[in-house]
Amino acid sequence: MLQEILIPLLSLIFLEVVLGIDNIIFISILTDKLPEEKRDKLRIIGLSLAAIIRIGLLTVISWILKLDNTLFTIFGIGFSGKNIILLGGGIFLLYKASTEIFHHTENHQSNPDKKIKNPTFRNLLFEILLLDIVFSIDSIITAVGMVNNLYVMYTAIIISVLVMIFASKPIVNFINKHISFKILALCFLMMIGVSLIGEGLHFEIPKGYIYFSMLFAFLVDLIQIKTVKINK
Repeated sequence: MLQEILIPLLSLIFLEVVLGIDNIIFISILTDKLPEEKRDKLRIIGLSLAAIIRIGLLTVISWILKLDNTLFTIFGIGFSGKNIILLGGGIFLLYKASTEIFHHTENHQSNPDKKIKNPTFRNLLFEILLLDIVFSIDSIITAVGMVNNLYVMYTAIIISVLVMIFASKPIVNFINKHISFKILALCFLMMIGVSLIGEGLHFEIPKGYIYFSMLFAFLVDLIQIKTVKINK
């Protein structure tokens, strides 16, 4: 009996942590816009909101499952509530990541003296909330396909968010410390955005391919940094 609960629980925790990497990277990019004393607060609130939204969605699981029902069809492609949410989230991620890359490269080089208006804590939290909703719906529907026990889902979500909160700070600090990794993280968000748009159009890109390619790029960048340090 314990084995029947433990294996799905551990599998779901692992899945939720992997899917939560998107949240951590997105939050790490946004926290860098705030004064240092407010960054931890935004990070913890952002990840806590992800847990609250997921738990809230589980309480209306029957409504969530109805999001898979086709609402209308365009050019032979059926669009459900889930597809619309994924498309909106993907477009938002592409826009956000591309504008951040521009600010860190072209905009800074062409206008070095131009002051960029820093967004408020509330605005950044609202952006995190939007992405939390998108990632949460995708995560919950995936979880329902893996586990039938509602209490196992609750437990997995709470544990996975606690893991992400403790693991997020070193990840955030590392990304913010190295500009090359920040650009790499933004490219990762763009890939996730393309993946969400593809999924919204019924063209699903296996996330394993995305995570593997980003891991490979991360290792190459890490080797490059180490090589530069040795040559100095």
